[in-house]
Amino acid sequence: MNSLLILGSASPRRKKILESLNIDFRVWAPETDEIHEAADPIHTVVFNAREKFLACRAQHPEAAIITADTLVWLEGRLIGKPADLEEAAAFLRSFSGRTQIVFTAVALGRPGESEPEIRVEASSVTFKELSEETIREYLTRTRPLDRAGAYDIDENGELLIDHICGSYTNIMGLPEAVVRDWVAEKKF
Repeated sequence: MNSLLILGSASPRRKKILESLNIDFRVWAPETDEIHEAADPIHTVVFNAREKFLACRAQHPEAAIITADTLVWLEGRLIGKPADLEEAAAFLRSFSGRTQIVFTAVALGRPGESEPEIRVEASSVTFKELSEETIREYLTRTRPLDRAGAYDIDENGELLIDHICGSYTNIMGLPEAVVRDWVAEKKF
């Protein structure tokens, strides 16, 4: 790669995924207003990822840019990041024994491109039946407030999750295959 690659995210999980791909990049976290449209989770994540991309592009016109937005969708309800530990516990109670969909939109652009290419990934996550004790233990072990749905599959996820269908790294917040394929295709 000849160009600087910017990861437009403050997420340590997204950073970890890019590092695992041995991609040279820098982090710059844009500040944008996000939307949450329960009736249309795909539009929501696409809109938010694009807004993050545009904020990055304004600051880094000659960089390649990757941004993403991840949301949990459970039976017609969008679930973002919890406001506090009480809401985090309520989220986990509502997930007990149920299957949700995790949507991530990834916005990708080569240097100078004003509009991103956007790819959307969906994975399903089925939770175990969760006791109050398990929920308390999870919340004690994990910082849930900066995670969509108040959980992290990669950090103590075995306490909560029975099984998944789809991309593990999508559930973490950045589908590795999408990024790897884009980097290989674009050769920026």
